[in-house]
Amino acid sequence: MTEENIVKTQEPKKDYMMDDESENMRREPVVENEEYKSADKLKDKVAIITGGDSGIGAATAILFAKEGAKVAFTYHSSDDDAEKTKNRLQEIGADVLVFKGDVGDEKHAAEVTQEVVSKWGSIDILVNHAGEQMYQESILDITAEQVDRTYRTNIFSMIYFVKAVFPHMNEGGKIINTSSVTAYKGNPNLLDYSGTNGAIVSFTRSLSQNQEFTNKKIRVNTVAPGPIWTPLIPATFPDEKIASWGKDGALGRPGEAYELAPAYVFLASDDSSYVTGQTIHVNGGVIVNG
Repeated sequence: MTEENIVKTQEPKKDYMMDDESENMRREPVVENEEYKSADKLKDKVAIITGGDSGIGAATAILFAKEGAKVAFTYHSSDDDAEKTKNRLQEIGADVLVFKGDVGDEKHAAEVTQEVVSKWGSIDILVNHAGEQMYQESILDITAEQVDRTYRTNIFSMIYFVKAVFPHMNEGGKIINTSSVTAYKGNPNLLDYSGTNGAIVSFTRSLSQNQEFTNKKIRVNTVAPGPIWTPLIPATFPDEKIASWGKDGALGRPGEAYELAPAYVFLASDDSSYVTGQTIHVNGGVIVNG
């Protein structure tokens, strides 16, 4: 890999929004760490990542590629982000498939799965990462349409993709679901979003004990990010809330997308061979139970 092909890692600032608030609210997420050392932990594995075009999803796709996986990722609308991530994975040397569509549509899950299987034969890893949230000051502002959209994207999609992928998943496969710290500590302005993340934790625990999955030695786990700087944050939070956002943990700052990705590699690889039904909390030191 040449120096030009490496996306430089920026050191997280100690105090977000204090130096130049407007500039930090526009800044791009940092999705790659140039100091990461790969070890072929996912060599020749086939992975599907929903919401893999930007933020944590892109960071995970990049590490999976560096670890030798073939990567298929879905995205909803950002063609530029999807093309950028696709190009980076190809620079690394990965085989890549990209799908645009609505993960909350069961037909889309079936179509993505079928094309991946037609291209690569089977599936080893499913990362259910796609999600959305909408900040609201009052429960009275939450519409039925918002609730339907949030649950459809965040939890219905996981059921649809697991259902589609399971018949094609190799023995010893891994399913990794993205939840959130809000499942454990709540958020008064993300009521429906927090609810979906609680559902994701329960879904993960239940699926990990399902006999169909244990018979195939499929392990199911969750990553619960804390405050991570992704495009979702400036897109959904009021500007006045961002100044103090992400500072309540022991580290006193939001995390970067690349700081999450190694947790997904751990759960996708045999390093986590005795881990199932669990949640890894990558949240900067926010103390939660469970």
